[in-house]
Amino acid sequence: MAIPEKKISFDAEAVRRARVELAAAYRLAVRFGFNEGIDNHFSLLLPGYDDRMLLNPYPLHWSEVTASNLLLVDLQGHETEGEHEVEPTAYHIHAAVHRADPQCFRCALHTHMPYATAIACREGGRLEMVHQNSLKFRGRIAYLDDYNGLALDDDEGTRIARAMADNSVLFLANHGVITTGRTVAEAFHLLYFLERACKVQILAECGGRKTRLIPEPVAERTAAQGENNLPEEAEHHFAALLRILDREEPSYAS
Repeated sequence: MAIPEKKISFDAEAVRRARVELAAAYRLAVRFGFNEGIDNHFSLLLPGYDDRMLLNPYPLHWSEVTASNLLLVDLQGHETEGEHEVEPTAYHIHAAVHRADPQCFRCALHTHMPYATAIACREGGRLEMVHQNSLKFRGRIAYLDDYNGLALDDDEGTRIARAMADNSVLFLANHGVITTGRTVAEAFHLLYFLERACKVQILAECGGRKTRLIPEPVAERTAAQGENNLPEEAEHHFAALLRILDREEPSYAS
């Protein structure tokens, strides 16, 4: 892709923080086993902009991602900063999701993490309300039930974004999942607990035993109890994870 000649002015401190947080999300994903080789992708709209996103450099492993080597790509597919390639499916999926709602979908995380993807590979696979963690996602999940190959064009990216609608989580049949948020912290918090909820569901189903669904009135009330706490809980959770990285893997911020 050609690199257009343009100058971008922005708040350097805010951009630096955005780069650090997105790089941290990649490193943390490796620690939790959410990554898959050099595939999958996380993105974040640049602070102050709705048409430029930070994206992982292809073909680096996620354990190699740093704040400084993240790519800056506009939503037309032009790389404006970075020394590596833009992976085509990363561009087509993430550009479409960000365009759909640049306020709510400022961060978008796409993985093939095992337990969530296993549910996406089931006929009629759904996250069931069988555990307290599952209730974090009540009313937040959309499902795209027909697999249509790799996202190598705008049409497929748009199809994915339309399926997500105004939900913060999307299950892609025979593929994986996407979580979104207004911040990296929100999107990563959802990613983490989505995999935990899916793991509990699959383990509970082992041996063919029937799971115990939480009664709907209780599910509704409990989900509402946690709704307002999500942003603060996500910030505290992500801050704690950053402290671990700062102690054990500080190169992510370089």
